[in-house]
Amino acid sequence: MVETSRIQSLRVVASLINSGGDLATVLQRLVLAACRHANWSMGSIMAVDVEHGYGLVVVRHDPTLIQRPLSDRWELATSPSLVALRRNEPVFIRDARVSEEFPGYRREAFERDYHSVLVVPMNGTDDEGRPLVLSVVSRSIVDVTEEDLTFIGMIVQLGEIAVERQHRLRAETLAAERLQRALEVNTSLLLQALEDGAMDTLLPRIRDLLPYSLVIVDFTANLVTADRAPSGSGITDAAWQAAAASGLGPAIMKAARDAIDHPTATAPTLFWEVGGTRIRTAPRIDPLTADGEAVGALMIFPGPQPYGQADQLLLDGIKHALSIQMLRNVIRFRYENRTLTDLFLELVERRWRDHRDIGQRALRLGLNLDRPTQMIVVGLPDRGRKTVSAAADLHPTVQRLLPLNGVAGTLVTVPTGLVCILPFEAGERSPGPVKRLMAQIARAVGDILHAEPFVVLTNRCNAPPDYADAWERSWRMIRIAQEFGRSGILDAQQFGPLPMLLAAANTEEVRGYVADSIGALIDYDRRHGTPYMETLAAYLKTGCRTKACSDQLGLHVTTLRYRLARIAELFGIDVENPERRFSVELAVHLSGVIDRTSS
Repeated sequence: MVETSRIQSLRVVASLINSGGDLATVLQRLVLAACRHANWSMGSIMAVDVEHGYGLVVVRHDPTLIQRPLSDRWELATSPSLVALRRNEPVFIRDARVSEEFPGYRREAFERDYHSVLVVPMNGTDDEGRPLVLSVVSRSIVDVTEEDLTFIGMIVQLGEIAVERQHRLRAETLAAERLQRALEVNTSLLLQALEDGAMDTLLPRIRDLLPYSLVIVDFTANLVTADRAPSGSGITDAAWQAAAASGLGPAIMKAARDAIDHPTATAPTLFWEVGGTRIRTAPRIDPLTADGEAVGALMIFPGPQPYGQADQLLLDGIKHALSIQMLRNVIRFRYENRTLTDLFLELVERRWRDHRDIGQRALRLGLNLDRPTQMIVVGLPDRGRKTVSAAADLHPTVQRLLPLNGVAGTLVTVPTGLVCILPFEAGERSPGPVKRLMAQIARAVGDILHAEPFVVLTNRCNAPPDYADAWERSWRMIRIAQEFGRSGILDAQQFGPLPMLLAAANTEEVRGYVADSIGALIDYDRRHGTPYMETLAAYLKTGCRTKACSDQLGLHVTTLRYRLARIAELFGIDVENPERRFSVELAVHLSGVIDRTSS
């Protein structure tokens, strides 16, 4: 009969606990059900704050009509709550008034007029993640049987199910609210980016949306913008922002480009130093694209919380808004740069007819063609660009170097690289600031492309016709540098008379000279697939040293000597004679130059 009554009571308890409401309401009904159906006088549910050493009363059932202040915080050292949680089993105090183990309950037992106490651990937590225990007391001394413990354990289990359901409902509600907020924020950011697109208006909005440290890398403006410092770095936000805007900016820019050029499955681990503090971090780096090109990157530094669905939706919206803003910069840059590029190409390709007309058009674009100038020609290394075009990437990088070196110039983007047109400084062929500027350009472009560019300073240009001549001489020098495997800052003195020979490389006389000297050998290699031309060029390049040449070609010395003998036998080429050697070596170099100009 008792078992039947308790089963019916459990049905009532389940209905009471699950009748709706928030977590506090569920816990209040659980205490009420435990007191009413398990025959206890009063009860409470406590959250155990282990970190601070206290048990905190969350809800209480006290039917006493006397109004009096009650303690809502217990030291764990004087409470059985921690013991119940550690053992994961109920703690029963038959008479708290005589108990020496828990003086807190002993004192309160007299104050509130009760004797027996039962503390039951719960498999659940409050909203702050603290574990819960149920505590019930009786005004009289009672003996608790195994059946009694089982019955109240079932009541607690029903309460645990209800608590878990409330946590899930709360999590789902919060997630839905965050998703809705993310959608609203995405729409707002998009509208703001379309209206003005200014970084100083977008960044404050972005900073408040996510609890993570974000760094915006803008390739179009060569700009790095940071907000809060990475979590756990020990660096202040102000120091991090200042470092990103100055000394640390190039390293952040390079890391972003490397991550986009060479994507990996895991985030790269980066080591930086800010104000004497070394930090190790592995940010997530997402590209920002516009018109099919990566024009920037968003660095997201890991925080104490993992990314959720709403966070990802917010990030997508942020990246979309930033991409639109950078696309506006790209469009503006292309529009402003296109007319200047067109005019420059017309000038160096000699497509202009009227001196006055092209001079006036240049003046409208800020370029005075009647004023003495000289050009720094920057040729890009022969490699595919995977991320950003020269117009959107190299131009702002080099543009920032001009005022830093006290040089006033006009920077022009061309399909083959960049051209910086500077006022000619009379009396000095290559002034100090220009030399420093050339070195910084070579270093900056090399860092971006991971390959050293070609940098050439032209002679003085006094009038429009001079630009085409200077342009052609510069590119002849760059082609020679490519032939000899050189790069960086180039000077005509490095190559002697070769620029003049290159200028004449397409004449019939030079081609005839090459054909007479080594033409038969070239033709033989082409028809039979033999390596005689490669062998001859390597032998000459190593100063006709047999051992050095065989090592370079990966051949045995006997094989090399056999090839040289066959070259002499088949084509009459004898490089052991110094005069003949110079003629053949010149022909070999001219052959390479002709191939360059023909490709």
